[in-house]
Amino acid sequence: MIKSRILPYIYKVRCEFAYYTGIIREFSNCFITESSLFKEHRHTFEPRGAKMGSLPPSPDIFSPPKETQTQINPNELLNLFKSQQKYLNFFFQNLDLSQTLTFTQTLLNAKGTIFFTGVGKSGFVAQKISQTLVSLGIKSGFLSPVDALHGDIGILSQYDLLIFFSKSGNTEELLRLVPCAKAKGAFLISVTSLEGNLLTSVCDMNVHLPLERELCPFDLAPVTSTAIQMVFGDTVAIALMGAKNLTRDEYAANHPAGRIGKSLIFKVKDVMKKKEELPVCREEDLIMDQLVELTSKGCGCLLVVDECYHLIGTFTDGDLRRTLKASKEGIFKLTVGEMCNRNPRTIGPDAMAVEAMQKMESPPSPVQFLPVIDHQNTMIGIVTLHGLVSAGL
Repeated sequence: MIKSRILPYIYKVRCEFAYYTGIIREFSNCFITESSLFKEHRHTFEPRGAKMGSLPPSPDIFSPPKETQTQINPNELLNLFKSQQKYLNFFFQNLDLSQTLTFTQTLLNAKGTIFFTGVGKSGFVAQKISQTLVSLGIKSGFLSPVDALHGDIGILSQYDLLIFFSKSGNTEELLRLVPCAKAKGAFLISVTSLEGNLLTSVCDMNVHLPLERELCPFDLAPVTSTAIQMVFGDTVAIALMGAKNLTRDEYAANHPAGRIGKSLIFKVKDVMKKKEELPVCREEDLIMDQLVELTSKGCGCLLVVDECYHLIGTFTDGDLRRTLKASKEGIFKLTVGEMCNRNPRTIGPDAMAVEAMQKMESPPSPVQFLPVIDHQNTMIGIVTLHGLVSAGL
C-alpha cells in the first residue's frame, strides 16, 4: 500500500532530475566550445608578452600625468613692476591738473547725488570709488548702464552728476545711456584715456587720464588703465574729504563695525571689566592669602585699594615671582602693600580704547593691563590687553 503511494513520487523526481541534467549537459558543451574558441584565438585577447593566468600590465593611459611646475622668473617679475611704475609715472607727469581741479570742484559743489557708471573693469573701479565717497558721508551711487535703460535711470534728477568711467570712451552701452541721462537733466562727465573718443563729444565735462600703454604684453588687458582710474578717483575722494573738513568722529560714525570703527568709537568704559570682576585686595593682606584672587580673575594682577576704594597700587604675577625668588620662605610674612607698585599706569573711563592700547605698549616696559580710575582716584574698572584684542582692536 505504502509502496504504491511512493512510486509515483520517485518517478516524478527521476523525470525532473533527467530534465535538469540535460540542461546542465547542454550548458557544459556550450562552455567547452567557447573555451576552445578562446584557446584558439587567445593571442587576440592577451596583451603581448602576457602569460595565461597572469594579470595584464596596467596600460599607460591610467597612470596619472606628470605635472611640471612652471617657475616664475624673478628678473621678469621685477621688470614687470618696473614697467608698471614707468607707466604710472607717465600718468602723473602728464595729468592735466586744471581738468582735475575743475572736476573735483564740480563734485564738491554737487547739490544732488554723484553717480558713477562704467562697463567691465572700469565699471568695478567706478563702483569702488562711489563706495569710497559714501564712506566719507558723500551721497553717491553706481548706476549700471544696462539696468539704467530698464528703469534704473528713474533715480537721476537735474541736480545729479553722472560720471562715465571708460578707457576707450567708445563703449556702446555708455553711449546709449547718454541721451537718456541728458533727458533727465543730469550733468554728464567723462573720464577716459583715449583722446578724441565719442564720449568726450557728448558729455558736459571731460577728464583725460594719460595712458602710455597697458602692462599686458598684448596691450589689451586693462591692468594699467584701471590702476590710474583707481588712483585718480581715490585721490579726488581724499581731496573732497579735506575740503569738507571731515572729523575723525564723523568718519568713525560711518564705520561702526570692524577695526576702523572700533578704534575710533570704543572708549575704555566700553571694554573694561567692572567692579564685581576686579581682583581687589587691601594693602595689609598677606600675599599668600591673595593667590586665589590673583589667579582667578584673569587680569594677571591685584588692585590694591583702601576702604574708600581709592587705588593704592598694583601687584602683578610678575611681582609674585620676583618676590618669591628674593624672599623665599619670607614671602609668607609679606603683605601686598609692602611689595606692590604704588605708581602704576592708569587711565580714565572716557579715554579711547585705542589710546589705552597705546599706553600699555609705551616704553620703558609694556604692561598687560591698566587700572581705570575717575578724577578722584576711585577704582572703577580695569582694561586688559586681552580684552582689547578680544574686542577687535
